[in-house]
Amino acid sequence: MDCGYTVGNSQSGNLETTMSKRIVILGAGESGTGAALLAKAKGYEVFVSDKGAMKDKYRDELVRNKIEFEEGGHSEEKLLTASLVIKSPGIPDKAEIISTLKAKGVEVIDEIEFAFRFIRGKVIAITGTNGKTTTTLLTYHLLKSAGFSVALAGNVGESLAGKIAHGNHDWYVLEISSFQLDGTKTFKPAIGVLLNITPDHLDRYDYKMENYVASKFRLVQNMDATDHFIYCADDDRIAAELRKQKPTPHLVNVSLKSEAQVKFDGNRMCFSFDEAFEIAQSDTTLKGPHNLINTMAAVSAAYLAGAKVKAIREGLKTFKNAPHRLEYIATINGVDFINDSKATNVDSVVYALGSYDQPLIWIAGGIDKGNDYNLVKDQVSKKVKALICLGTENDKLKNFFGGMVKRIQETQQVSELVRLALHEAQPGDVVLLSPACASFDLFKNYEDRGDQFRKAVLDLKKEVENQLA
Repeated sequence: MDCGYTVGNSQSGNLETTMSKRIVILGAGESGTGAALLAKAKGYEVFVSDKGAMKDKYRDELVRNKIEFEEGGHSEEKLLTASLVIKSPGIPDKAEIISTLKAKGVEVIDEIEFAFRFIRGKVIAITGTNGKTTTTLLTYHLLKSAGFSVALAGNVGESLAGKIAHGNHDWYVLEISSFQLDGTKTFKPAIGVLLNITPDHLDRYDYKMENYVASKFRLVQNMDATDHFIYCADDDRIAAELRKQKPTPHLVNVSLKSEAQVKFDGNRMCFSFDEAFEIAQSDTTLKGPHNLINTMAAVSAAYLAGAKVKAIREGLKTFKNAPHRLEYIATINGVDFINDSKATNVDSVVYALGSYDQPLIWIAGGIDKGNDYNLVKDQVSKKVKALICLGTENDKLKNFFGGMVKRIQETQQVSELVRLALHEAQPGDVVLLSPACASFDLFKNYEDRGDQFRKAVLDLKKEVENQLA
């Protein structure tokens, strides 16, 4: 028996779509479980299949909602009976099961695309290699604090499908990755934001940068002249692709270096919309030149969504960023300790080092991703007085910076790490954990690395204060 539904988003302009009743979902993580809940709420027969073991919270959610599932492998005969398959963005199109499904004529999409077909509000979609999470969280915060009916979803927090399954909002602010964009067809944000494009995930894109760029630009594939596309004009790859594609949405360029609709004049962020206004970075809670781009993009998105300038100014004062992103931990003996564990590539470290004018004790190391440390050579030579390597293999760091940084030490213990850093520092210095590397040699993930660093710093602060008491 077939079941029809109407695409409810006024932005998309899609016609009524009719689909048969059985939907199969591949992958039972956040996006897969959210898609299952939405499909069940819309009256579909749903079957969830996960090649691995499910996390308890997702298994419990499926059981509670009486959704059939399997884990530890895919039953091909059950999958091929679907008229629509929704796959996890982590499953590449090259996967054997995806090729088999497509060969049988089964439509395969991602959770973001499926959710969008039922959305009633408008979407602000934010992508880029770096800065997505900060910009997404700030945009959401600005709209929320301005009184908007707004939900946060996508690659941060809850899945878009899960949000829609539990109710409607006027606006949805999404962090969206290239993997998620790859699975979109009709997805059409009212406001799209592209922050930057630097090499990442190239194994997914045949090691061709042009394929990765094309993935990011799927953001604008369905946008039209009623929509707004906010982009960083300082990014050469974005600028080159814009010259090739000439997309139709209204373009809003953001720049630190040149004249633009939204720019930094050296002192203040300047916005030229229906009304012109300026904001000093000191009136925000975010530091560093990369956060100027993030802030200007978020403010632009919030303003274009209808937020008043006064409300935006108030929201900027109360924003608290996600952990592990230039997160201030504590001050010990006049030395600030900063957790930037999320900086798992050299491009992120460029931003981190550029955020401070004080002398730095830099903590780096982990699993090297083929890093080119020439990108940070100038800043390290000017600012870093000591380098502490945190990892199991530190030769590359030591060899590259050996003639540049006066003191280099190494450890694999976080408790020893913070003591070494404090010993190297003087009042007014900054201890910066910004590793430039993945964390899996010593930690579960970058969050675990940052959490252990935070705890060690706070423990050391308490110890020092007790000694002075």
